[in-house]
Amino acid sequence: MRGHIILSHGSDSGPDATKVSALAATAESLGYTTHRPDYRADDLKGHAGSVAPRLARLAAAIAASPVPPVLVGSSMGAFVAGLASLDAPVAGLFLLALPAEIPGYPRPFATAPGVPSFLVHGYADDVCPVEGAIAFARGQGAPLLLVQDDHRLSATLADIDAEFRRFLGGLA
Repeated sequence: MRGHIILSHGSDSGPDATKVSALAATAESLGYTTHRPDYRADDLKGHAGSVAPRLARLAAAIAASPVPPVLVGSSMGAFVAGLASLDAPVAGLFLLALPAEIPGYPRPFATAPGVPSFLVHGYADDVCPVEGAIAFARGQGAPLLLVQDDHRLSATLADIDAEFRRFLGGLA
């Protein structure tokens, strides 16, 4: 086993969503073990209301990991992955369609200092404005891939997969 990866889906999605499924398959092909928590019940509480239960579910998955995991998250999954890195050791963060804030939730997005991170965001994202991802990446000095895509990032999945492979290779 090269490591462990926890992949967190976005709101209105599930653990079998296209992006997390594709990235899980890539990780497994490279020798990583993966886990995809199911946040659908948490998401019934609304965006702001789902953050705390998602964080608790993710914290339990991190605690059960045999090694500090790489956290992969899409949208709300990216938001909770970053916050979870503040409370538990993680090997890296690969974040897609990042919301810089969740309306009604008191904490802004943040990550633990020094954790290797990579962001991917679509220019045409109408759910999570690209400016928030750019500002976060700039403030952290984190690499950011901007793609001609929308919030779902389905048109650029091959590019995302290639960056994910490079990111994992850089952690080894």
